[in-house]
Amino acid sequence: MPPLRPIALLVSASLMTGCAVGPDYHRPDAPLSDHYLGQSSVEQRPGATPASLVAWWEGFGDPLLADFVSKALEQNLDLAQASARVTQARAGLGAANAALLPSGNITGQAARSYQSIETPLGQVLNSTPGYDRYGSSYEANLDASWEVDVFGGLRHGREAALAEYQASQAGVAATRLAIAAQTADIYITIRGLQARLDIANRQVKTQQELLEKVQLLYSKGLAANYQVRQTEGALSQVQATVPVLQTGLDAAMNALDVMLGTPPGTHRTQLASAGSIPVAPQLKTMGTPADLLRRRPDLIVAERRLAASNARIGEAIAEYYPKFSLSALLGSATAVSAGNLFTSGASQSAGVLGLHWRLFDFGRINAQIDQAKGQEAETLAAYRQSVLRATEDVENAFSALVNREAQATTLTGGEASLTQARQSSFIAYEKGTASLIDVLHADETMLQASDARAQARTESARAAVAAFKALGGGWQPPEAQPVATR
Repeated sequence: MPPLRPIALLVSASLMTGCAVGPDYHRPDAPLSDHYLGQSSVEQRPGATPASLVAWWEGFGDPLLADFVSKALEQNLDLAQASARVTQARAGLGAANAALLPSGNITGQAARSYQSIETPLGQVLNSTPGYDRYGSSYEANLDASWEVDVFGGLRHGREAALAEYQASQAGVAATRLAIAAQTADIYITIRGLQARLDIANRQVKTQQELLEKVQLLYSKGLAANYQVRQTEGALSQVQATVPVLQTGLDAAMNALDVMLGTPPGTHRTQLASAGSIPVAPQLKTMGTPADLLRRRPDLIVAERRLAASNARIGEAIAEYYPKFSLSALLGSATAVSAGNLFTSGASQSAGVLGLHWRLFDFGRINAQIDQAKGQEAETLAAYRQSVLRATEDVENAFSALVNREAQATTLTGGEASLTQARQSSFIAYEKGTASLIDVLHADETMLQASDARAQARTESARAAVAAFKALGGGWQPPEAQPVATR
């Protein structure tokens, strides 16, 4: 025992001081401005209903949109996969915690043997008077072992597992946010395509009525044959846009069903009647770019992965140092009979202080440390890039929202003027003061303006969805994000 005393004292002192090698983790600074470039323009948008960031989809004032988002958050299979990843990360954290604790085993065995007398051992035993070739042995033991985490390798592993678990939790929130935004985006796309399809069908009807009137004039000798053909060609061009729009509408409806975790066609009846394009609500609270670090779950995922990679460096550095282990055995063994198994004469015990040191393996340890540092550098760059892209998402969404709404307002006035121009040109054509080309051109221009207005309204609503997503809306962050500590 005296030779083991210095080692035992070293282990005790290390445990008391909590020695842990490797770098401490500090959340890195992110290059962020004090405000968004497009914030003032978004705040000055007229006539929009305010919406909170938490349940922003309700701000569109469309009950069916809100219902679809709620269903998607309950039924989407991507969200089920993200939840399963949390379960896996929780298991990894449990294993890392268990590695810091002692482990124990209970073993027992009973054996019956018949000794050969043709072996050297058998010949020696057979020469003993009264030797019985049959033999029995019984043994029962309780053994325990504990790796003493003197230099923090196991604790660093636990920190990494905890950070990965926190990243998986934030990953679920990021998936929920993406699902809500994508569901709303698809729904708005459906309403936009339905509006455009309605415009195209109305234009088809207008062109059919024009063709009937031109044919009537032709039958009376008041119109030329080429005018009939021109009108037929214009009608065909408008009719050709309908299948394209219908294809896009079918694909969007199928995509919405998949988002809801149902087979394509499940909710088509609910969407059969065309509804109006949702109006983009007002962004009630935007915060600052710095708020994105706690509001956007994808940034929390990136930051927690950075913390995990930092802990892996300490785990690798700990391999430079020796590892100590304590183990003990308490049991009973006998070769006489099972009745003597737990008697005082059959008891046995042992205590072991173990040492394992990769003394001549420093080259491989150096490589492992370099690899861990390289992974941390990569993760740090990814985190900072994610922060920059997050602010880019917000700025792009703000710009699209403001400009698309301005475009829709302009096109609304232009559409009204073009409608009046088309009516006037047709009246002039009937009176012989305008050509059929003027009427067809007015029809084409009016259709383009109406279709562009519907697209602008659709894109402005989609930009609002993108803005809420970019700001981290749809998820309530915790008061304080937990950070792994030693």
